[in-house]
Amino acid sequence: MRVADLIVHDAAMAVRERGRFTLALAGGRTPLAAYARLAAASGMPWARTHLFWSDERCIPPDNPDSNFGAAAGVLVSRVPIPPDHVHRIRGEAEPREEARRYESVLREIVRGDPPRLDVILLGVGEDGHTASLFPGSPALDEQAHLVVAVDPPPGVAHQRITFTLPLILAARSVVFLATGAAKANAVARVLLAHDEAMPATRALAARGRVVWVLDEEAARDLSDAIKEQGRQAWVRQTPPAV
Repeated sequence: MRVADLIVHDAAMAVRERGRFTLALAGGRTPLAAYARLAAASGMPWARTHLFWSDERCIPPDNPDSNFGAAAGVLVSRVPIPPDHVHRIRGEAEPREEARRYESVLREIVRGDPPRLDVILLGVGEDGHTASLFPGSPALDEQAHLVVAVDPPPGVAHQRITFTLPLILAARSVVFLATGAAKANAVARVLLAHDEAMPATRALAARGRVVWVLDEEAARDLSDAIKEQGRQAWVRQTPPAV
C-alpha cells in the first residue's frame, strides 16, 4: 500500500493548500499493482484530481502496449474522477503535433513556469531510462519544451511522447518505482554511482522530494546501511494517509 498511501496523503495536502491535486502516472507494468491499490484506497479526492501521463507509446489507446490503456483498466475506470480531469496523451495522433498539444494542456491546467505537478511517478529501465528519456537521446538536453516526441533506440518498439527533464525536475514530488532483479544494476548505478549515462540519474536534481520505492530484488546491490536510511526517510516523509 505504500505508493497508494503516499499519493493519498499528498493529494489531501495539495487540495488543502491549492485546491486540487495533479498526478502524472508512469507507464509499463511495474506500477499497475499500485494503481489497483490506489483505486481501492479511501480518502482520495478524485473530484479535485487531474491525471496526466509521463510518457506514452505512439499507438491507439486500445493497443495492449498503451500506457493509458493499462492504467484505465485498473485505475481510471474504477474511480469517480471527472472525465475531463483525465488528460491522456493521444498516442494515435501525429507525434510532434500531439506533444505540442499536450504541453499546452499542461500549461493551461498546472500552475508554475515551468508547471509544477504535485507528483510524477516514474519507472527505471534496465538501461537507466526513465519516462521515454533513453540514454544518449537528444531529448535529455531539451530545455525549450516540456513534452516532446522521441524515436526509440534500436530494439525498442514504437515512437514515444515523453515529459522532458525541465518538467520532471520542477515537480513537487518525483516517485520512482522499480521491481525485480533485472533492475538492480540500474538502481545501483543511479543511487550509488550517480552515473550520468543513466537518464534516471538526471532526475535526482529535482526541486522537490525524490522517493525511490524498490522491492528486495531491485535493491539487492544497495548496502544495508543505504536501505535502512531509505526506510527511515520514508517514515519521516510519509505520515499515515488521511
